Amino acid sequence: MSQPYQPGYYPQQWSPAFAPAPQQAMNPVYAEQAVWTAPTPPAPKSTGLVLSIIGISVLGFVFLAVIVYLLIGLGPFALFVCALVALIPLAVVILTITWIDRWEPEPRGALWFAFLWGAAASVAIALLVGLGVQLAVYYATEGQGGVGDFFSAVIQAPLVEEGAKGLGVLILFLVLRRHFDGPIDGLVYGATVAAGFAFTENILYFGSSLIESGGVGLGFTFLLRGIMSPFAHVMFTACTGVALGFASQKKGWLPGIGFFFLGLVPAGLLHALWNGSSFVVEGLGGFFLAYAIVQVPLFALAIVAVVFLRTREAALTRVRLDEYAAAGWFTPEEVTMLSTGAGRRQARSWAAAQGGDKGRVMRRFTQDSTRLAFARQRVVTGRDGIGGRRDEAELLQAVTADRSVLLATGPQAPALSAQEQYPQQHTQQGPPVI
Repeated sequence: MSQPYQPGYYPQQWSPAFAPAPQQAMNPVYAEQAVWTAPTPPAPKSTGLVLSIIGISVLGFVFLAVIVYLLIGLGPFALFVCALVALIPLAVVILTITWIDRWEPEPRGALWFAFLWGAAASVAIALLVGLGVQLAVYYATEGQGGVGDFFSAVIQAPLVEEGAKGLGVLILFLVLRRHFDGPIDGLVYGATVAAGFAFTENILYFGSSLIESGGVGLGFTFLLRGIMSPFAHVMFTACTGVALGFASQKKGWLPGIGFFFLGLVPAGLLHALWNGSSFVVEGLGGFFLAYAIVQVPLFALAIVAVVFLRTREAALTRVRLDEYAAAGWFTPEEVTMLSTGAGRRQARSWAAAQGGDKGRVMRRFTQDSTRLAFARQRVVTGRDGIGGRRDEAELLQAVTADRSVLLATGPQAPALSAQEQYPQQHTQQGPPVI
């Protein structure tokens, strides 16, 4: 490099207080040893971690209370059978969320909090509010009236359930801002909350059908909820999550409140549309017709939106890593490798062929590089108050250490080296270049 590089530097941005810098003109991509001239001080204790542990513990007790409620209402046999059946659509949804989240995976603790919030807290809120509404109407009418099915399904359920589920995503937005980088993160958190809620709700619906109509009723309800609409709640709450994801790219926490209520609007409308369709059409044929005309196009639109957001995320990764490449922290080929799905797959295959622990190190190198790009984005957009510069310094150290392991040779290396595998692309042994 012709001039020293400060990792936190960006036009019209302050340099980080504890930024590591390369020595003289040494290119860190090809450095055999770490080249930091100033160590990064230890990060302060994360309140987010503490709050996550407390939150998961509390939600665990709430989930046990919900299980007891289901046990009393359904009985042990129906609860056990229907919980097993409800695991089938849950597995499909979780695998899909994992696929969406694989570009920059969210912390497992945050995902467990999201799932338990959906499966426990949001269900408890919906049940308590529903009971409160019924009691209020009963006393207001002196026992002469009740909550109608239409009001309960089309107005009360969308408002209460989407508000309860969205509240969990809002909590994650406020507490774990460092892990809430954009719309995809919001979608993942919202979808995970919805997956938990749908799991508990499915147990309740499956159990009621089993008790009332036996195996035939359970099978029919599973067809409607487990096969035809496993992603219904995911689509609803994802609207709130995506809205909060866009809010995470703004300065401060206040925009999150406004975007939260903005996201609740499409979430509630979609939920009301889904529930209300059963009051508009007649018979099973009418339901399938409405499903084909309304729900299938909405699901297709959701797929297009996910692909668009994933492409946007990959493009952002390339832009930010290109800045590091210009300063010598990455080669251009590494940037291509890290910012494309094909490049990442080829890199994992290369690392696995090297044997030893290099497959795991390559996964870590990929994840840390992606997190580095998003940390850089926080610095560039003036959101460094949530730890962008400190994360940048720590992740630069991490990716340099991982690269040194990947480029190292030794007894674990196979006879066929990376240079021999890619002679036209490499001048030294290392990961494949694209």
